[in-house]
Amino acid sequence: MAGPAGAGGGSAQKRGRPPNNPNSGGGGGGGGGGAAAAGASAAGEAMAVGGVAQASVVPSLGPTLQVHSNFAEQHNKRIVMALQSGLKGELSWAINALTVLSFKEKDDARKDAPPLAKVPGLLDALLHVIHEWRDIAHERVFAHLSRPRVLGTDQPFSGFGFEYEITSPDDPLWRLRSVNVGSVQTDKQQQQKWCWDEEGLFNLDEIGRHERQQCAVAVSNVLRNLSFMPENEVTVAQHRRCLETLVQCMEDHETEDEELVTNAVETVLNLSPYLCLKIFADRPTANGNAQRSITEKRAVQAFMTMLESPVRVWHCSAAELLGRLVVNPDNEPFLLPHAPQIYRRLVELLGMPTADAQAAAVAALYNFAEINTDCRLSLASERWAIGRLLRVVQTPHAVQEVCRKAALTLESLASEPQNRVLMSSYESMFAELAVTDQRMSDIFARILWELSSGANSKMGSVRGVWGSS
Repeated sequence: MAGPAGAGGGSAQKRGRPPNNPNSGGGGGGGGGGAAAAGASAAGEAMAVGGVAQASVVPSLGPTLQVHSNFAEQHNKRIVMALQSGLKGELSWAINALTVLSFKEKDDARKDAPPLAKVPGLLDALLHVIHEWRDIAHERVFAHLSRPRVLGTDQPFSGFGFEYEITSPDDPLWRLRSVNVGSVQTDKQQQQKWCWDEEGLFNLDEIGRHERQQCAVAVSNVLRNLSFMPENEVTVAQHRRCLETLVQCMEDHETEDEELVTNAVETVLNLSPYLCLKIFADRPTANGNAQRSITEKRAVQAFMTMLESPVRVWHCSAAELLGRLVVNPDNEPFLLPHAPQIYRRLVELLGMPTADAQAAAVAALYNFAEINTDCRLSLASERWAIGRLLRVVQTPHAVQEVCRKAALTLESLASEPQNRVLMSSYESMFAELAVTDQRMSDIFARILWELSSGANSKMGSVRGVWGSS
């Protein structure tokens, strides 16, 4: 994965990306494959006119779809307008098209195709579909100022005329009847507030709400697929409105669709090598007021909420996300104030029996231990931290890189003289691994040297080189 050194997290591949599975349609860990598989299966019929033809079926791999290289360039305007239209047929066609176009294998023939993220208006149109669902995601009984719509049937006179003066605030149409014609265009803010307070005459039934929810989940899967493509990463990572929408989905994880939240977390994880939290800084408008509500603090708090979540895919993705973000020096001022909470949770993940939780925690701790002395001292003083890192090294792991990073983290902790008292109790285990484990014997030999050397050994060697007294 492209990005700064050390930002790769616990594995070489991005989270949720199947290594060699053309049957997945961009889905994977976190449930994102459901929407992609559904979109890919329906795209054969829905996109036959648009330029996508059904390829030959390979029995061992299942059905595949062949996408023409110039499809996105020829139909980009139609895709954007279909997403903005809100029409069921057009929306389904556009989502199915983007689900297929946003998944590209290494040997895909679409080498010269323009990046989807750079199609004018496409990201905003995708976010519009998610926002439409989020606007109606809550049930009516929980909506703000919701009340039954009787449309004036319980009053002597109904309608929108002004010949009868009805001043009772209990009248459902009291606002419409009491408004003056001259004030319709004067108080714009009051009109906007009224539009959001009222439910409107035409509401979606449960089937319509479920369809909007499915569209939002499928669109979030498209955004997740875009984050896997190197040509789209920078563009999406610099799109503030997209990042704000993903953060808001994490904040509403208790009421939001679980698959939508999963796709949001994994999308931000894939974009983390290019993500600078300063993008959430408040930008003043012409009147001096802040333009956006999502700040760096809210974004980090959303990531911390995902880290504390009991859902495995959420806390694993959040742990790896925080470990990648801290590699960027510009993100340190926003993450280090939460370092004690992060260390405590990461050490808890080390104690879990699941391999992916341990891998994500080790990758994050490895990056945090390389920042400064305070981080190493705080991490070493965390209860069970040294013992659980040592247990990860001793336990066979499917990915050898996880054990190596755990050993290197212990070496970083041993490099601080203040940590020698804490690590000396494990000296016999370090000596055993230095003799028996050929793969990491050099690392534990250096740890033993750090523990057995004098407090001023490094300073003495430096003075000897420079000839200082």
